[in-house]
Amino acid sequence: QVRLVESGGGLVQAGGSLRLSCAASGSISSINAMGWYRQAPGKQRDLVAVITSAGTNYADSVKGRFTISRGNAKNTAAKNTVFLQMNSLKPEDTAVYYCNAHFGTVAAPYDYWGQGTQVTVSS
Repeated sequence: QVRLVESGGGLVQAGGSLRLSCAASGSISSINAMGWYRQAPGKQRDLVAVITSAGTNYADSVKGRFTISRGNAKNTAAKNTVFLQMNSLKPEDTAVYYCNAHFGTVAAPYDYWGQGTQVTVSS
């Protein structure tokens, strides 16, 4: 089992910044990727950013404003934490943000999700 615990959401004015954190614990040695998704009311859950050993990838809507990173690889606890630094926030960034850990193979993938953290950007 894998547990993902998110923190850092909240209310911020447009143009402001927030930093989300996600700590992974449990059977995490075979994580292929970690990422952040978001879901606004009445909309589907969409990818925001993902990080793998090969690098990072972002949704077009957040490129240049959001940065995904992982903790210090030399620190056992820190390396299993992923961060999302969100700058220049816009009202359209308002959503519940979910941490994701992706495992498995192309033929048999599986995912774990955090409980979600609310981000609200006021205009």
